[in-house]
Amino acid sequence: MGLLSEFKEFAVKGNVVDMAVGIIVGAAFGKIVSSAVNDIIMPPIGLLLGGVNFSDLAVVLKEAQGDVAAVTINYGTFIQTVLDFVIVAFAIFMAIKAMNAMKRAREEEVAAEPPAPPEPSAEEKLLTEIRDLLAKR
Repeated sequence: MGLLSEFKEFAVKGNVVDMAVGIIVGAAFGKIVSSAVNDIIMPPIGLLLGGVNFSDLAVVLKEAQGDVAAVTINYGTFIQTVLDFVIVAFAIFMAIKAMNAMKRAREEEVAAEPPAPPEPSAEEKLLTEIRDLLAKR
């Protein structure tokens, strides 16, 4: 099998396509959560902390000189990234928890329904009619 045909087989497998869709949806979901964190959650937290903006927190190791930028450790950006991760992880956890609850409810609903009796075959119907006719005689 040639390299090109092997790649084609790999690329069109359902798992690869599903993974690609998951990555694209995940990236879009990440943007939504990042906006929620930056624009909705962090401003009240910053206000509670006395107007502190986490992204501005840094330790200056070397001051800027002329055209050379300052050397800093931006621990505020790190805190912001950790908060983003925690919120994204929690949102995904809640979504999966809700999906599992719906799945369990559906499984319980299906298990509670008794299976319908099978429809008698044409032969069984014919034999039943013959029996009934013989019983009438």
